[in-house]
Formats: sequence, C-alpha cells, structure tokens
Amino acid sequence: MSSSSIPQHIAIIPDGNRRWAKANRRPSLFGHKKGVEVMESVCYAALDRGVKVMTFWAFSTENWKRSKREVNYLLALFEDVFKNRLEKFHKENIKLMVSGRTEEFPKKLQNLITNAVTKTKNNTRGIVHLCLNYGGRAEIVDAVKKIISEKINPARLSPETISTHLYNPGLPEPDLIIRTSGEQRLSGYLPWQSEYSELMFVDKHWPDFSEKEIEQAIKEYQRRERRFGK
Repeated sequence: MSSSSIPQHIAIIPDGNRRWAKANRRPSLFGHKKGVEVMESVCYAALDRGVKVMTFWAFSTENWKRSKREVNYLLALFEDVFKNRLEKFHKENIKLMVSGRTEEFPKKLQNLITNAVTKTKNNTRGIVHLCLNYGGRAEIVDAVKKIISEKINPARLSPETISTHLYNPGLPEPDLIIRTSGEQRLSGYLPWQSEYSELMFVDKHWPDFSEKEIEQAIKEYQRRERRFGK
C-alpha cells in the first residue's frame, strides 16, 4: 500500500451487527458485543497505516426507538468501553472524542465519557471519535441554537459560522465514509462534514469487517481522484 494519499479521516457506519448475529445463529445482542471488539481492532489497524482520525457512529438519535432491552444493553456496552478499555486507549496514546447529545444519557455514562475525553485529551498518536446519540440534523439544529444564543448578526452568517459551531469543530472533514452491511445511504451521518467525502459501501456485516477490509478501503480511496467541485 502506497504511503501517499492516505485518508486522514475515515468515518464509518458500522452496520449489520444484528444481521450478523442472526446469520451466525447467535443472540442479536451478541452482535453488538462483537461489533465493539471489531471497532477497536479496526482503529488500531487504520492508525498503523497513517490514518489520523477514525469516527464511528455508535448510537444514533433514532436508536432510542429500539427495544428497552437492546438500548440498555448498548448503554452498558458504552459504559464498559469508557471504563474498562480506557487505559488501553490511553497507553496507546490515542485521544478519545465524542459528538452527540450525550446529556440525554444516564449520568454515570456521562461522567465516564467526560473522564475519558479529559484523560486522553493530550494524546497524539491519533483520534478515535465516537458519535453517540448523534443525528446529522440534530447537530445542525444544535449549531443553530448556539449561533442564536450568541446573538450573531444574521448578515455575518457563513458556512464557516456553521462549521465552527458543530459538536467538534476542530476535527477535519472525513476524506472517506464507509458503510457496511450493504446499505447504500448515509442516513443523516455527518451531513455538513461529508460534502466532498468519498463514499464506500461494503456488503459485509460490521462484525466481519477486519484489518484486511480497512486496507482494501484505503487502497480503493487512493485510486480515486478527488476534484472538490473543480
């Protein structure tokens, strides 16, 4: 794999955990557990290849509509990640960032998120950015609310005004967005930031995604020519 033109920011919609579990005759919740394990391994594989930011849509604003049992299981998984996997991320010099309406989570999870973000804020190897209770329209609505609260003159509004009021405005826009499990839509994922992102749709369910697939995705990205409207 050429070291040139490595995507600096890859954003992933890790879809298909439940379908993977069903196909493998496992409980549907086991698919989410396996998905978290794959997320961690793919992070390290991508960073080892020169990617600087890995973003994952781990929980959408629509996911609250799922069964109470599944939602509680997912929240418990997030608690485990921020509590029991934090030391490894920190030791690996990885910075954790989170975007979304996390204030709607249980207080315990909110505190774990805050602690993880604070503890790793000075790490420099790369960034793992988790979208939790995230929706693209919700992010834009929240950005507009911030702008209104700051009483910014409407005549001064620009695309940069919106960009600087997003959840984590310091992050670069994604070069490549990958969605697994055969779905060919973004479903409101990073709508503002994805204007010129390259898109890649993979048939494999997320738990079957591996280091091999992330390497293939980077190679495919390198074969494309980005024009940025030119």
